[in-house]
Amino acid sequence: MNEFLKFIVRSDTIGHIVKHLAFIGLAGFALLLVFFYFYLPLVTSHGESITVPDIVGLGYDDLEEFLTDRDLRFEINSDSGYSSEYPPLSVLKQYPESGQKVKENRKIFLTLNAVNPPEVRMPNLVDGSLKNAEMVLESYGLIRGEIIYEPDPARNAVLDQLFEGESIEEGSPIPKGSMIDLVVGDGIGRQIFEMPDAVGLEIEEARILMLGSSLNLGEIYYVDAEEEIPGTVIKQSPESGEMVKIGRSVDLWVAGSDPGQTLNNR
Repeated sequence: MNEFLKFIVRSDTIGHIVKHLAFIGLAGFALLLVFFYFYLPLVTSHGESITVPDIVGLGYDDLEEFLTDRDLRFEINSDSGYSSEYPPLSVLKQYPESGQKVKENRKIFLTLNAVNPPEVRMPNLVDGSLKNAEMVLESYGLIRGEIIYEPDPARNAVLDQLFEGESIEEGSPIPKGSMIDLVVGDGIGRQIFEMPDAVGLEIEEARILMLGSSLNLGEIYYVDAEEEIPGTVIKQSPESGEMVKIGRSVDLWVAGSDPGQTLNNR
C-alpha cells in the first residue's frame, strides 16, 4: 500500500496526469465550438425563408433549372397574358412577387406571355389631338410609333393614322402591341404652294377655292367676252402653277358685266 501511494505521488506520474487532463479539456472545448458554430446553425437553418427572385422575362425553357437551384417550385397559370415587351412564352407575371420571403420548396405561380398576340379593333384617332391619340392607343394595347408632321393650321391635330406605312380605318382588326404612326398637323400650314387654277369656275366657286387655299380674294375685273359664259373666271393673277404664300391676294377677271353696277343702273 505504501508503495502504491509513493507511485501516485511521483513527480513524473503527476505530470502525465496533468497532460491527460489538459488534453481532455481542449477536446471538450473543441466539441463545444463544433456544436455551437457548425452543427447548431446547420440544424436551425433547415426550412429558413428564401427571397423570391425576379423571374419576369425569363423564358419557359429556363424555369425548371433556375427555380430548382433555388429550392423553389413553379406552376403555370392556365390563362396567359400578352405584352410586346417580352418574347413569347416568357414570364409575364409571378406570385409571390420578387423580394418576398417564402419557405423553401414554395410553389411560385407564373403567367406566361402568349405566343400570338390577341387582336383589337383599330380606334379612330383622326381629328383628335396627339395627346388624346396617345392615351387611346395605350388603352387599346397599341404603341405610338413615328410622328409625321405635315403642313396644317391645326397644331398637333391627327390628320391620319398609319399601320405599316398604310392608312388604317377605324374598326380594322389589328394585333395587340402593333405600332401606329400618326400624321399630325404642324400648326403652320403650307407657307409656299402652287397657285390653284380658278379659270373656268363661276365667281362664287372661285371665291370658295381661294378661301379654302388660305388666299385672299383681290380685285375682280369684269370684261366683255362674248365667247365665254357670263360670270365665269377667264383670267387670274397670279396664274395657276405659280408658287405663292399663304395670304396672297388673287385678282380675277370675270366674263360679263358687274352685277353691282347693273343693279345701280336700274
